[in-house]
Amino acid sequence: MAEIKQTLNLGDLLKYEDEGFYSRDRATLTAGQTLVLGTVVGLVTTTGKVKQLDPSATDGSQLACGVLLQDCDAYLVDRDDALMLARHGTVAQHALTWPAAITVAERDAAVAQLKTLGILVRQSA
Repeated sequence: MAEIKQTLNLGDLLKYEDEGFYSRDRATLTAGQTLVLGTVVGLVTTTGKVKQLDPSATDGSQLACGVLLQDCDAYLVDRDDALMLARHGTVAQHALTWPAAITVAERDAAVAQLKTLGILVRQSA
């Protein structure tokens, strides 16, 4: 019997956010990426745009600034309608998407960076 695998939804990822969507920000996702809900992102300081967290970068994207709350296809052009959790919220650890080559130490550092923004990463089913 074939295994059925469902994609994650917002309820799988987001366990708490503040009232009135205070926890959310709209962001511009840098072109050349197709990212999924739960992707940890960093802010490129020179452009103010976000891209997937890159611990080896030196452009600002090496620091976690939020978590995408939707799939976002910016493969061809920048997308200015990316929605991310930017502050005061709780996300499920299993629903986060990290860069393929991230180390445990880099992931732990990014989780600590999210915590400074008030974004808590919790184990949850």
